[in-house]
Amino acid sequence: MQKTSKYFLIFDFGASNGRASVASYDGNRFDFEVVHRFDNIPVYAGDTLYWDFLKLYSELKSGLTAAVKKYGRIESLGIDTWGVDFGLIDKNGALISNPVHYRDKHRNSMPDEVYKLISAEEIFDLTGAALVSYYGLFNLFSLKVRNASEYICADKLLMMPDLFNYFLTGIAVNEYTEAHTSMMVNPISMQWEKKLLEKLGLKTDIFNEIIQPGTILGDLQKSVCEELGIGPVSVVAPASHDTPSAVAGIPIIDKNRNSLLMSTGTWNITILEMDKPLINNKIFESGYANEAGVEGKTLLFKNFVGMWLIQKSRDKWLKESADNLSWDDIMYLAKDTPSSKSFIDVDANDFIVEVNDMPGAVKRFCKNTGQAVPGSIGEIARVIYESMVCKVRQNLDTLENLTGKKFDCINMVGGGTKDVLLCQWLADATGLTVYAGPTETASVGNLIMQLKAAGEIKNLDEGRQIAHKSAVVKEYVPGDKDYWDEAYNIFRSISGS
Repeated sequence: MQKTSKYFLIFDFGASNGRASVASYDGNRFDFEVVHRFDNIPVYAGDTLYWDFLKLYSELKSGLTAAVKKYGRIESLGIDTWGVDFGLIDKNGALISNPVHYRDKHRNSMPDEVYKLISAEEIFDLTGAALVSYYGLFNLFSLKVRNASEYICADKLLMMPDLFNYFLTGIAVNEYTEAHTSMMVNPISMQWEKKLLEKLGLKTDIFNEIIQPGTILGDLQKSVCEELGIGPVSVVAPASHDTPSAVAGIPIIDKNRNSLLMSTGTWNITILEMDKPLINNKIFESGYANEAGVEGKTLLFKNFVGMWLIQKSRDKWLKESADNLSWDDIMYLAKDTPSSKSFIDVDANDFIVEVNDMPGAVKRFCKNTGQAVPGSIGEIARVIYESMVCKVRQNLDTLENLTGKKFDCINMVGGGTKDVLLCQWLADATGLTVYAGPTETASVGNLIMQLKAAGEIKNLDEGRQIAHKSAVVKEYVPGDKDYWDEAYNIFRSISGS
């Protein structure tokens, strides 16, 4: 007798858009249907860039209403978002202000101020985290230094998914994978790193209990149910940070293979899943860092600017021309345009902060480094594509040197898996078979943790087996590596490694 399907609601908040999806699970496999989509557009107010939290919370409620209207009983819901950003709650339980965006300029100058009080090396030893200016620690320190009213009045600090959960349930806790992106959590104890906070003179009483992925928080508050006209729904904390959620959702069956994991999207992230943190000087100097995973796993990772480069270039090209320019148009122009053998260092700050003229930033970089300057859309796109691909190969080489592992395949997930050119060129450049898909792996990982919380599965391995049965994965076999060996050598000379 076929088992009746159960329905689980997944919210994925990305840096530019979000969606609510319902997963139908029959005990053997699952299917997703998106019931609500929305944009996530940050807002400048004065000279500060904010997330529009109230708009996003309203979209969450719209997605919840749509799911219940179509499917009736929802077993539970889970929320994952981007990392590093937080909101502050006052003693009366009110949100003090909209959360500040990670691209806000105020935190960019904070690392130097922080390092006067505690060295970068000591922070890494305590947290194992990536030391980048947009992480939560620097934002909080910026608020303290500026004597900001929201810092003075803060009673609770909640990372973005925790903030949504708080207003849904009234429960203030911090989920571990998201909390770790604050750069204020010790990966060994899995607790807030009090030594770091005290050295910086930061409040220590605004931090809440840290919970693990798969924890049931409780039901929706009565006020939420009455407002939306729905019955109780259980709220589960999955891996609330979208990167470990995506890693949890990767359909890995053969654990004996040394697979490089790669999440592609606005950021590209190369990842090795490990049993414990790896914290030493070699890791620190390499730019790799540790990120929290599910079931006690650690993700040794490095991120770099990804499809953001193409996205912002496309925005500029669309403004300059009335012609519609699709993502596929750009991909084929890059493929059909001869290579100029010019490259950019995608880690350069030029490409992280640029939002208005990305093609101009690419041209300036090439000119300033004595390379041929691309002109056409196809030439610029090809420079970006080839540079991204070479960066992945560079990160793979570094990871092999750091760990002594030899990778034999790449499991690639995220929005970039829809780009057949990127996938094939990655296979060609690395000489490794690329398994691409599924696209929305963060949703899969979110679902797996909800299934575990509901007692439908026992562990992550079981969830990944179900993901493998449910997912569509495309295989890309390596081709011409000689061309990419030459390109990689040029790229390394430009990127300074």
